[in-house]
Amino acid sequence: MLGVLILGPILAVAVGWLVFPVPNADDIKVSQVSTFTYADNAPLAVVRPDNVNRVSVPLNQVPLHVQQAVMAAEDRSFMSNPGFDVSGIGRAVWNQLTGGSGGGSTITQQYIKVTTGQDQFSLFRKYREVILAAKISKEYTKDQILENYLNAIYLGRGAYGIQAASQAYFGKNVQDLTPSESAMIAGLIQSPSRWDPAKNLDKSQQRWNFVLDGEVAQGWMSPADRARQVYPTAIPPSKIEGGIPGDDKGHVYNAARAELERIGISEQEIDTQGLNVTTTIDPKAQEEAGQAVQKIMDGQPGNLRSSLVSVDPKTGKVLAYYGGKDGVGLDYASVLKQPGSSFKPFVLAAALQAPNPIGLGKTYDGSSPQTLAGATVTNSEGESCAQCSVKQAMTKSINTVFYRMGLDVGPQKVADAAHQAGIPADLLPGPTGGISLGDKEVHPEDMASAYATFAADGTYRAPYMVQKVTAADGRVIFDRGTTDTGKQVMPEEVARNVTESMTDVASSSRIPLSGGRPVAAKTGTVQSSVEGQNNDAWTVGYTPSVSTAVWVGTDDNSPIKNSSGRPIFGRMLPGSIWQSFMNDVLDGTDVEQFSSFEPIGQAPTPDETQAPQPSATASPSPSTQNNGDNGQNDGQNNGDNGQNNGNNNGDDGNGNNGDNGNGDNNNGDNGNNGNPGDVFNGFDPSNPGGNRGDNGDN
Repeated sequence: MLGVLILGPILAVAVGWLVFPVPNADDIKVSQVSTFTYADNAPLAVVRPDNVNRVSVPLNQVPLHVQQAVMAAEDRSFMSNPGFDVSGIGRAVWNQLTGGSGGGSTITQQYIKVTTGQDQFSLFRKYREVILAAKISKEYTKDQILENYLNAIYLGRGAYGIQAASQAYFGKNVQDLTPSESAMIAGLIQSPSRWDPAKNLDKSQQRWNFVLDGEVAQGWMSPADRARQVYPTAIPPSKIEGGIPGDDKGHVYNAARAELERIGISEQEIDTQGLNVTTTIDPKAQEEAGQAVQKIMDGQPGNLRSSLVSVDPKTGKVLAYYGGKDGVGLDYASVLKQPGSSFKPFVLAAALQAPNPIGLGKTYDGSSPQTLAGATVTNSEGESCAQCSVKQAMTKSINTVFYRMGLDVGPQKVADAAHQAGIPADLLPGPTGGISLGDKEVHPEDMASAYATFAADGTYRAPYMVQKVTAADGRVIFDRGTTDTGKQVMPEEVARNVTESMTDVASSSRIPLSGGRPVAAKTGTVQSSVEGQNNDAWTVGYTPSVSTAVWVGTDDNSPIKNSSGRPIFGRMLPGSIWQSFMNDVLDGTDVEQFSSFEPIGQAPTPDETQAPQPSATASPSPSTQNNGDNGQNDGQNNGDNGQNNGNNNGDDGNGNNGDNGNGDNNNGDNGNNGNPGDVFNGFDPSNPGGNRGDNGDN
């Protein structure tokens, strides 16, 4: 046994030394095509070898501060270590034995990984790395190893090597990089897909600080020089070429790549192993998402931006992901924005789980304004009620009721209920009373997913876009399977009561689904700092099989106005996009009912369980208060300052349900005496003067 213990490792080293060849930078070449497909295996994007950008440069052309930035980021003892880190290897072995993954790797070990393409977590890979690290350290100088590493490493944006990265991020040669720019690029090495400043500025800045602080710790930069450094501004990503789509599907591709990295499949593997990545995206739903946005937004101000994310509540699959029409621009489906009144269902979820549950029939003072906990709270668009039930308050989006309810149960409980439903745990920090009106930022996908938990009667299924990954040689690298039954995160009765609270919102907001299909929805609007204006608008809603979130806003948080120059509320452009998409994606499918409703606490009155029909009464003038939104208002207020019942923005119209011959996109102002339309099913761009209220004079 003693002989085995002594001779075994020696023999292993000897065999490895003879068998494993030392790689060089040119050994890593993209030689296989990787394909991303829709759920039906139709091609979505193709990663071609000729898309790879790598230009090798000698080390004497790489400034010392660039070299030091990389060492500070990845291996501060590079110049003195034997090519491997004993403590890092120990951590890796322990992690493998205990079911974990990863471990510390030196620059030499990383160089081996990228040049061999062997990046899987295994003890054999660590063994191979150690042998080759020692062997390389014998055969090459530190400068040679560092030069090869700098020319081989992937740094995002299709750039292999430090020279290509310099051009990709700053449009200059590596010789011209400043210490600050060098630190930013070096900080990307561990996760270039997720930490690109164009995608995650906060993380990029954190890594930039980490690198610079490391240089100071190593004595490579003085504290005074460190204090003078300013985070650099990178150029925008260039247009993606080859088989990667440049339209809205480019965002699907990028989101899928980011998800691959989260599950442990590196960009290096994508580029070198000929992967076939099957996504969950339904090609029909994706096409309908783009068409819905284009149809409703056509003719609207050019500064408006839109996003749409749709999730299957029964599986967690992302069915459609629309982050904007420019696939290489900012992905608006991944932005953080305040959700406004679309956050109110989480207030109710918390109230339903309080020691003394607040039921849908409980009444509150819904007058406006009110002073609550020192804050003046006002309802939106002139809405008010002396005493209204919780369900009525949800339908009319009465701010004063939900602000009071949030204070009663506690802002942290509201945040907890949102996290319970699926809003990520790292969001909603330090909640105050304003959380009830949606003053904390979330992503569109978060809202679609959390609402999907309500649709699934309290069962949470994490949203995902990558279903299966296979390599060119047939190996299945990842398979999500179909066995995930989800996790019951809140009582079924609680989720169903939240659903019941929103069943009248869509019809009251003039965005019902075709055929009277049961649906639960909530709109949301975020007030601008400019009085009387709004910055963001949302509609989020679901059936038992589809949960969809739609956001409309701008790049610079400027006031959002429609083509008539009127402030946009959630029921308007976002509501019309949501309605159009939901009708299209559900067309031809069975009409599903929500589960049976068992009230918690005080039940709503029987008439409140019936969806209200559109009313012909006049609506009050708009208020400047943020977040209320919804659009019950009988006459629906949608003909700004008018008395019509039509949808959205017809100025000064007086016709009952004549819609003022307008619609969100067509400035058909002053429509008179339109006869009531049958059922308003959204804006029809082909019929700007009539539709929804036949004979509305334009």
